[in-house]
Amino acid sequence: MHYDIVPLPKDRWKGTAIPLATRSDSYYDLELSPLDSKGCTVSLVRRPAEKEIVHTPEEYDFPDSLYQDHWENAEAYGVVGDGGEMLACIEVCPEEWSNRLMVTELWVSEALRGKGVGKRLMDKAKEVALRQGRRAVILETQSCNTNAIGFYLHQGFELIGFDTCCYTNDDIGRREVRINLGFFFHREGRRR
Repeated sequence: MHYDIVPLPKDRWKGTAIPLATRSDSYYDLELSPLDSKGCTVSLVRRPAEKEIVHTPEEYDFPDSLYQDHWENAEAYGVVGDGGEMLACIEVCPEEWSNRLMVTELWVSEALRGKGVGKRLMDKAKEVALRQGRRAVILETQSCNTNAIGFYLHQGFELIGFDTCCYTNDDIGRREVRINLGFFFHREGRRR
């Protein structure tokens, strides 16, 4: 079956809740030595979890929804069911000062997972970025969301950074470190 990716206009979809829940049997463990005048070491290693890691929308003060006020100029696309319900979505928002396009939301319902919908949504984000003349597509995920990280890596994204205190003061201990990934349309002379 083919699922059409359609625009989700702001006047109809603003505030629509996105039931993002993650379940994982592994996580990326971040080990960081203190920064000194000689540098520091960073290690990000995938490890099995002692018990399944589960995060649900109820845990957070700011549940995910489309067209939140702080994402000015956002655009959303998705799959809508026959009954008018959202079955999958991607929301993107330009980061003007850096000429990048940020993926602010990506969700695919259980019923549509494994059917290529996530890839088609990500292709839509890349298409929007090219149309707008952006140099990159960026996004944030969490170190415990190994399924999403695997998907993004498969889509050509690479690690561009992390934040060890984005969600709490113990993100490393909670195994929920913010991971920033980027997809670049043109890369010249990369230094290693």
